[in-house]
Amino acid sequence: MSAPDRRQVEHMVDVAGRVGVLMGGRSGEREVSLKSGAAVTAALRSAGIDATALDWAGTLESLLAFKGFDRYFIALHGRGGEDGQIQAALDLLGVPYTGTGVAGCAIAMDKYRTKLAWLGAGLPTPEFRLVDAQTDVQSVIAALGLPFFVKPGREGSSLGVSKVTLADDFGTAVTAALAYDDLVLAERYIAGGEYTLSIVDGQALPMIRLETPHEFYDYSAKYLVDTTSYICPCGMSAADEAAAAALGLQAFEALDGRGWGRVDFMRDAQGRMWLIELNTVPGMTDHSLVPMAARQDGWSFEELVVAILQSSRAREVKE
Repeated sequence: MSAPDRRQVEHMVDVAGRVGVLMGGRSGEREVSLKSGAAVTAALRSAGIDATALDWAGTLESLLAFKGFDRYFIALHGRGGEDGQIQAALDLLGVPYTGTGVAGCAIAMDKYRTKLAWLGAGLPTPEFRLVDAQTDVQSVIAALGLPFFVKPGREGSSLGVSKVTLADDFGTAVTAALAYDDLVLAERYIAGGEYTLSIVDGQALPMIRLETPHEFYDYSAKYLVDTTSYICPCGMSAADEAAAAALGLQAFEALDGRGWGRVDFMRDAQGRMWLIELNTVPGMTDHSLVPMAARQDGWSFEELVVAILQSSRAREVKE
């Protein structure tokens, strides 16, 4: 996918008006969101767009205080910003915004219902069970084997996620997940490589393979350390990468994804891709994956954020 040409960028600069960059919020991903929002605001300003950083307090009252903007770039991660809440409020206000709408965000933020949607569409995602503190671990092991993951149902950035390798670890893992959400999933472990596909304007960017010395790509590996390797080109054959990208686009569309997003996969020893989750507002920090993929395809960060901002135009015209 080629970067937007200069005329497209200049047109967006002309029509963007005043842009509010929503960041912060009250989720566990607040600090990451502040970094994403600061980077986006600086890039939009560098491109010539009148952009203002808005640290949202997570309430309708605080949103209503941000008046006078022609459109919003959503850089909010996690609950409140990535689950359809802010999207619903902006829809009611009739102000265009970037990315996926209410329904897509609400489903994508809910790992359980994401899996139900993908399975309903005939798309591959690892087997799972809903669990709680009273669940018999042996029944989970019988269904999923060992090891397996335990995850909060509605949280991002791998917060509250644990890899269970022994039955005795199960209770601690469930307690850690329950600290973030009362909906908890156990998910079959897929041994293999971790991959991610960035999508902008309905097009796939080069896939990235992730390698970390951690047990999995956890919060620390994502944001805090420099030991994670990001491999792009990802090492797949052209045909395999094209097939994986097609699957990722199907997964995005199945959840009503719009504008931009990132689909995460596991690839097993047989080369089969398994869908893990869709991020409707991916990170835009110096450790983030969408900017890396765009850079591999020859995009500057400014071109990327302007292309994402363009998705607000589709909502303005059609909705």
